[in-house]
Amino acid sequence: MTLLFKIGFLDISIVNMIDIALVAALLYQIYKLLKGSVAIKIFLGFLSIYLIYLLVRALRMELLSAILGQFMGVGVIAAIIIFAPEIRKFLLLIGRSSFLSDDNMWKDLLFFWRKRENSIFNISPIIDASKTLAGSNTGALMVISKSTELKFYAESGDILDAELSKRLLISIFNKYSPLHDGAVIIYNGKIKAARCILPVTEREVPAQFGLRHRAGIGMSEATDTLILIVSEETGQLSMAKNGKILHNMSFQEVRETINDYLNSEDVDARFEDIDEYELKKRRKLAMTSKS
Repeated sequence: MTLLFKIGFLDISIVNMIDIALVAALLYQIYKLLKGSVAIKIFLGFLSIYLIYLLVRALRMELLSAILGQFMGVGVIAAIIIFAPEIRKFLLLIGRSSFLSDDNMWKDLLFFWRKRENSIFNISPIIDASKTLAGSNTGALMVISKSTELKFYAESGDILDAELSKRLLISIFNKYSPLHDGAVIIYNGKIKAARCILPVTEREVPAQFGLRHRAGIGMSEATDTLILIVSEETGQLSMAKNGKILHNMSFQEVRETINDYLNSEDVDARFEDIDEYELKKRRKLAMTSKS
């Protein structure tokens, strides 16, 4: 082990520095995952108790160490129960970012003689339908997937497996349609299902975002999909990806973002974190009030 330097009686090596860096990165990712939810306060409480436990054990306070040790033993099981949704999101995040999660890679390996399916399709029906829906202040929620059919979420609604068209989308989201509640899942140029139930984010979102936006953000946190949201109140278009959002988009911006996403280009940098969006909104209001 290569020794870098000493701090008192402690010998610091390269392995120790790597270990500290990895732990810091892990804690930062956990903080990002829990930020904005009630779970962050519980996590900080657990972390505080654990640090106190380490301190009293180092000071050889036997009785308090034994009590806190018993609490920590039970606390691990309690933490798994309390943080079950967050643990699930964390594992989904790892699985989604892993190369093993690429369905196309497995298809190429197992069926290398078959022609690879192209995820690019004509998105004009989506844009044209969005224009009509936004013009009439009709709410809509569309999930666009490039890599998977999302069978789990599709089966929560009504399976259609219909060709993508402007008239069909408008008919689905018509206020008097039995299919207008929930989301539409679009994959490989087809509407796979309608009236689908999406997971709702547990993070704090701006008050102007309703349940449709919360469901869109929640779906983008759980899957590698692009979510298009048409506001029923304002008719404005928003998109969500990886728990981030783009609000009040033009139709051209929506078209470019969807095309780039289907072409496997990196579009994540275009989206804003919810906290950053709220901060920018407050700054804009402050500047408007001053002027």
